[in-house]
Amino acid sequence: MNYVYILRCRDNTLYCGWTNDLSSRIHSHNSGKGAKYTRSRLPVELVYYEEYSDKHEAMSREWHIKRMSRKEKDALIARSDKKD
Repeated sequence: MNYVYILRCRDNTLYCGWTNDLSSRIHSHNSGKGAKYTRSRLPVELVYYEEYSDKHEAMSREWHIKRMSRKEKDALIARSDKKD
């Protein structure tokens, strides 16, 4: 399984990425071994994710999310909170 995810950083910024092992990737981010962007903004919290069976679909979705405005990303996160 492949995942696209959004993290909320300590400074309230958002980071979007993709992985094939979500729990391991979140652990990597929080241990300072993730993306350079998140290293100085720890801890991070998983606030959104989507599952894809195809790696290329996940990468494409990541590309689209990264180009969304902050307002659009916040709306995406808010919609997922209402599903739970």
